[in-house]
Amino acid sequence: MTASQLARHLLPVLAKDVLLVSDGANAYKAFARQAGVAHEAVNVRAGIGARGAIHIQGVNGWHSRFKTWLRRFNGVASLYLANYTGWQRVLDAAALTAPALWLRVALA
Repeated sequence: MTASQLARHLLPVLAKDVLLVSDGANAYKAFARQAGVAHEAVNVRAGIGARGAIHIQGVNGWHSRFKTWLRRFNGVASLYLANYTGWQRVLDAAALTAPALWLRVALA
C-alpha cells in the first residue's frame, strides 16, 4: 500500500477532522501528512496495541470478523462493499431485533 493508493481510496470518504489510527507504516504517515489529517501510529511490532483510547486491535478484530463473514458469499462486487460493511455493523450492534426494523434498514 502506498500513500497515493491511500489518497485515492481514503480521501473521498474521510472527513477532515478524522483521526487516522494505523500500525505506523510509512505509507500512512505520508498520506496523513499530504492529506492534512491527524494521525496516530500504534507500534504493534513492539507489542503496543493500544495507547490510551487509541486501540488498533479493535479495527483488526472487526476486519477479521468482516472477512470471515464475507467468505460465505464467495466474493462480492466492490460496488456494493459499502452495503456489506453496513450490514456487518448492524449485525455487530445487534440493535435490530424486530423483523420490521430489519426491513426498514434493508430498504433505506
